Amino acid sequence: MPASTRPPGRPRTGVDAAVFAATLRTVHELGYAHATVDRIAAAAGIAKTTVYRRWPSKGALITACLVDAFGPVPLTGADRSALLANAIRWIAAKIGEPGIGAAFAGVFTDAVNDPALRQVLSTQLQDPYRLVLQDALDEPEHRVLFFIDVVVGTLLHRMGMTGEPMTTTDVDALVDMVLRALG
Repeated sequence: MPASTRPPGRPRTGVDAAVFAATLRTVHELGYAHATVDRIAAAAGIAKTTVYRRWPSKGALITACLVDAFGPVPLTGADRSALLANAIRWIAAKIGEPGIGAAFAGVFTDAVNDPALRQVLSTQLQDPYRLVLQDALDEPEHRVLFFIDVVVGTLLHRMGMTGEPMTTTDVDALVDMVLRALG
């Protein structure tokens, strides 16, 4: 009898995708603070214990959801300025998607007083993008971190202050400002 290549237990296909979709939907509908693990699990149609087996906290779940939602940064452009402009427009569009901006801002707020969550955010969400941008832009870590802080901070601030993503005109102004500083 041939050995099974499937790991023991129930198949996991689709569970992460269902949880991530339920997470963004719940955050979008109820707001970050009311998007509890209980409500997310119920929206995904799974047990809360299934969520906690994969992610030890709401912050870890939200971070994994954001990593999944963002995917790899599309580094396109004929030159450095075009690459920076496209990266800024990409992150602005992502933050404007339903649930993503609120999830991002909420997990950041939680991380202020939670060093373990800050570590998760840094290693799982920020570092992969920082490393890709450092390589693509041929810039040192501190400059790329500044770029990330300025762009993401500005976009999240606008979302937090207005409840709406930044307009295209304002994203264009942000692109111009960053290009003058880093381009």
